[in-house]
Amino acid sequence: MKLELLYPQICNLYGDLFNIKYLASCSSDINVTETLITDTPLFMSEDVDMIYLGAMSENSQQLVINALRPYRERIAELIDKGTVFLCTGNATEVFGKYIETDEKEQIEALSIFDVYSVRRMMKRHNSNFMGKFEDMNIVGFKSQFTMMYGDNSDMYFSKAEKGIGINPDTMFEGIRKNNFFGTYLIGPLLILNPDFTEYLLRLTGVSNYTLPHCEQLINAYNRRVEELRNI
Repeated sequence: MKLELLYPQICNLYGDLFNIKYLASCSSDINVTETLITDTPLFMSEDVDMIYLGAMSENSQQLVINALRPYRERIAELIDKGTVFLCTGNATEVFGKYIETDEKEQIEALSIFDVYSVRRMMKRHNSNFMGKFEDMNIVGFKSQFTMMYGDNSDMYFSKAEKGIGINPDTMFEGIRKNNFFGTYLIGPLLILNPDFTEYLLRLTGVSNYTLPHCEQLINAYNRRVEELRNI
């Protein structure tokens, strides 16, 4: 399985690079390519099975948008054909229409999804989250200065049972289109959600895998689900 890790030098907040370090430790069949901000992405020259983009600073968002803009059509093509994307934290905002700053300026994004984001640096939001993704519970944390707006009711990642969706007025969290999974959840997500990790492994065609520390992860996950249900 070919996995492309985009811009790890600047998209590395909240320990979310351990999503990929953990995933890679599950199987020797997983080959990770790290793409620098100045590099042409691997997905431009060959097919990859999964692309990951992690949380970044607000200043880095402009750099990432500028870096990916020349490849917008290819990204849209890959999403349409079912390539797996995982974007955590504020990375999903890069794929929306624009990001509105505190000064009410609009940073034009990639416009792959019909959503937009509003950044308020004096209004940080922190919360726990639990929601449904298909037949499994998804748990995680949110820590963000930005809320996303737009109708994602037919393309959400997880339906909130505890916590908020892409903004406080909706229960629909994140973006999902085909095998594109974008979520504000941090944690790292894959360590917190072993069932979803296995789902991604199967989705990318990895059959020979073992989840390291599986028993401990499942016990922690079950305890977290129970605690969130009782809040």
